[in-house]
Amino acid sequence: MIEPSVRVRFAPSPTGYLHVGSARTALFNWLYARHTGGEFVLRVEDTDEDRNRPELLEVLFELMNWLGLDWDGDPVFQSNNRDRHRDVVASLLGQGRAYLCDADNERIDGSDLLDGHAVRFEVGNDATVTFDDLVRGSMSFETGALEDFVIWRSNGSATFILANAVDDADMAITHAIRGEDLLSSAPKATLVMNAMGMAPPTYAHLPLLVNESRKKLSKRRDDVSIGDFRDRGYLPEAMVNYLALLGWGPPDETEIRPVEEIVALFDLTDVNSAPAFFDVEKLDHFNEHYLRALSPGEFVRAAEPFVTGSNTPWAKADYDPTVLETLAPEVADRVST
Repeated sequence: MIEPSVRVRFAPSPTGYLHVGSARTALFNWLYARHTGGEFVLRVEDTDEDRNRPELLEVLFELMNWLGLDWDGDPVFQSNNRDRHRDVVASLLGQGRAYLCDADNERIDGSDLLDGHAVRFEVGNDATVTFDDLVRGSMSFETGALEDFVIWRSNGSATFILANAVDDADMAITHAIRGEDLLSSAPKATLVMNAMGMAPPTYAHLPLLVNESRKKLSKRRDDVSIGDFRDRGYLPEAMVNYLALLGWGPPDETEIRPVEEIVALFDLTDVNSAPAFFDVEKLDHFNEHYLRALSPGEFVRAAEPFVTGSNTPWAKADYDPTVLETLAPEVADRVST
């Protein structure tokens, strides 16, 4: 069924780093947008100046393009919406839904001291926040179990929850497809959007990715960098095909297939909530398949960065692509990257 009103967003921080977890999130957003005929928006979460690495942002864009995850329109930078975020915070203060606090988290009376003070959203303790998650089913949170949370930093910037709630509302985002680790922020964002008089998007919290020890993938411990996989000779088609199966599976159980078929079959309601194992050996198997499917000319083009670089035992001027093209059928049958 075509739903032209669907609008999803992938919201990375501007660190230039794309790991398999965030790439899987970007892919599932892209697949859902393309499957429904909707829009896929790229929105950069750059409100925290201490974490920003704008000089590396082009690396992230490059890796998304390498994976084929094209976005609609220009990237949106949340820092450009600072005045809008500030106006919403001031409105919440005026409504009595938020309050100023000092460095010791002590409440400060008044609402005219926004600059230089943090602001907390007042949750209350007598309500229940409920929503239907497309992956996890019916979710319910008692506000009494939630602490008043910060929505505005003393340095004059919005926090993750406030910025995302405001921008999702202003950008008419219909679905928030993201990792399970962000589930705890969903009731808080819902409270903020309700206080704004807006309905939250439909949530879909994707399962965690785990290693062979069934521990959550960590960039400090595990092999997770998309850039590293590219530089080691993995094909983007293989990576996309494999990432699509981390939590989702086609109804006919055929795993290796063109991305066009994955788009046609993809449905968020088919995503499993159980943790998904990121298996590099299985990724190798996918990559072998895609390498062997290349024509000799395609193999030469894919291999060229690796046979003309500084680590080869021959001079770059001595490289002859016609030799590699002759050898390509034999080589492709014997390598996994």
